[in-house]
Amino acid sequence: MLLDIILKNGFVVDGAGNPKFRADVGVMDGKIVKIGGLGSSKADRVIDAKGLVVSPGFIDVHTHSDFELLANPRAESKIRQGVTTEVVGNCGMSAAPLRGEYASKTAKSIRDKYGLTLDWSSFKEYFNRLEKQGVAVNIVSLVGHGNIRECVMDLENRPPTKEEMKEMKALVAQAMEEGAFGLSTGLVYPPGRFADTIELIELSKVVAKYGGIYASHIRGERETLIEATREAIEIGEKAGVPVEISHHPAKIGAWGKSKETLKMIEDARARGVDVTCDLHTYSAGQTWLMALLPPWAQEGGPKKIIETLSDPEARERIKQDMVEEKFPGPGPCGLVKRGMWNKLMLTYCEKNKDLIGKNFAEIAKIRGVDPFDAVFDILIEEETAGMIVGFYYGVEDIRRVLEHPASMIGSDGYALAPYGILGKGKNHPRSYGTFPMVLARYVRERKVLTLEEAVRKMTSLPAQKLGLRDRGLLREGMWADIVMFDSNRVLDKATYDEPYQYPEGIENVLVDGQVVIEESVHTGTLSGKVLRKHAQFPPHQGSN
Repeated sequence: MLLDIILKNGFVVDGAGNPKFRADVGVMDGKIVKIGGLGSSKADRVIDAKGLVVSPGFIDVHTHSDFELLANPRAESKIRQGVTTEVVGNCGMSAAPLRGEYASKTAKSIRDKYGLTLDWSSFKEYFNRLEKQGVAVNIVSLVGHGNIRECVMDLENRPPTKEEMKEMKALVAQAMEEGAFGLSTGLVYPPGRFADTIELIELSKVVAKYGGIYASHIRGERETLIEATREAIEIGEKAGVPVEISHHPAKIGAWGKSKETLKMIEDARARGVDVTCDLHTYSAGQTWLMALLPPWAQEGGPKKIIETLSDPEARERIKQDMVEEKFPGPGPCGLVKRGMWNKLMLTYCEKNKDLIGKNFAEIAKIRGVDPFDAVFDILIEEETAGMIVGFYYGVEDIRRVLEHPASMIGSDGYALAPYGILGKGKNHPRSYGTFPMVLARYVRERKVLTLEEAVRKMTSLPAQKLGLRDRGLLREGMWADIVMFDSNRVLDKATYDEPYQYPEGIENVLVDGQVVIEESVHTGTLSGKVLRKHAQFPPHQGSN
């Protein structure tokens, strides 16, 4: 039998957590056909893996690459980390469904930012566009609760009517039937924060019918972390759906509380609720500049927000609410509350590019205003666009969550490139370094995890969570998503000052049996697939 590819003499780390062992891996027709001694076998191509780890391709369980993969299908910053599958549609935001005013806003946003034309409204159409152009990595998508709500209710802060709930359920069902793997929520952002628990349970019941998951940027990751974790578990328990708690290490105001939340996860799992979580290991996160505003000041869309910020009296009220903060917002709001403006850095904007990379203490000084007014003025000038990095994660919480067996790795980043339209700004280094960082800093240097456990968190655990039955492990019959790396040399190079740097030590990456990274160089191959949930897990009968 003539094979397509043989990977010879590597140390196989199979993704299941088993000890590494020396073996050859044979690939044919995109799949793994043999693991073991292949000394006499022939292949069109033999790749020497001597001294390298051969593992399943990494599955980035939490990303926001929905539009970036259309802007540049090479997925440069991810495939070069060894990521072979991107899970998009997180935090309540997805590429579909889109309609009405929400579609118009999205069309303008992606045209301005990426030069893209919006020619889809459903997941079926979005997936077809991805497949038509090709993509270097496999794609899994969740459907964003924010999309569902805005399509039906715009940005209104109220419960849905009976008819609106029926319409939202129909949109969720359509998304699942077209291939979405579950529902995601962003409960600290509008419109997600306007939804109550009952609404989320009802929508998640639809997801349960299709065997999907509920992934949540929970309602509070700071002072209300415990209550928010409890709500996520309640939604899963009452809807009968697995729960994924996104980027879980506690943020400022909740440092140390991961001890309790991890115990809550363990207790829920003991009751039969499939609860897991994900994380990256950076002490900073990234979000929109607009997320600093109190909820009422974010209502009504960009035009209304600019009107509010242009009113001197409203500004004073916003400042007061940002300090008093009756309802704890996202992580960076905790820095504002404490006056830690030097921990907040502007990372992306279009009209104030000279300020990118500066923190808001510096920006305020440059502009001769207080930091609040600097934020408000930039939001007006940028038409509410803009991204920030904030240093608000607790280091001990990161380590505690990383060590827990129910945690997996998710970058919370994008598939970027240091060139072209995706090379703008100074986005968070996690888009370039998340997976090598774990392997270098937490496996090789600090020995927090074994190599085998780290790989499990990057491969079979997310595959199991998503229901990917033929990926995430090195097994005969599985798709050949494979990464070869030097465990002694792998290293993240991206920093906050210079974030667009590829890692070292990721030598070769195969996606669906084709070589995309060869000796650390992108081949240009676009062999990724759009993975559809319904193709693996048809809906069952009897669910509401």
